[in-house]
Amino acid sequence: MKYLVAMLLSIAFSSLPSHHAQASEWGCEVLLCAASSNPSWHGVETCHPPMEKLILAMKTPGFSWPTCPEGGAGKPGYVKYVDCPAGWAPVARDDPRDKGFSSEASRCTRKVMTCRGGRGFSRFAGKGHTETMADGVTRVRAGNSSCVYTEYKPRALRSEPYYFDIKDEATGQPNRFWFDLQK
Repeated sequence: MKYLVAMLLSIAFSSLPSHHAQASEWGCEVLLCAASSNPSWHGVETCHPPMEKLILAMKTPGFSWPTCPEGGAGKPGYVKYVDCPAGWAPVARDDPRDKGFSSEASRCTRKVMTCRGGRGFSRFAGKGHTETMADGVTRVRAGNSSCVYTEYKPRALRSEPYYFDIKDEATGQPNRFWFDLQK
């Protein structure tokens, strides 16, 4: 990591024409600070001015990410939620109270089979049942004799939802650097 940051610093700030350096200097500062992981940019005093400038600039109409062509990075990626656990899949909330506005996959879901020896599960009366467990998982059964139910649980938000993929010159493989934009 230290070598990667040192390499990016040397590329970004050496032998650039002055007009190009002024145009991309802020973008390269943002890239270097975002790639700082131990400590994060929050723990690097020199990263506060360019990152706080970025956070402020993001609030203005027509905002465009500052780029660092010398570092091989443009606009970062953004992933709001952590991945669902193994065996679960992301799904959009289909609550009728959302009125169709929530199309992001903010929950994880899975089907669970509880049948044993071909016998149905008949604990619940009626044409379907929903229950929320102590751990926040919601179970939805299709009917009173169904041995298959669907579970849903909310997806956690990432603490560092932005990322840059920076190609490692030695291996040619991209390294992903996650970061946040919280003051």
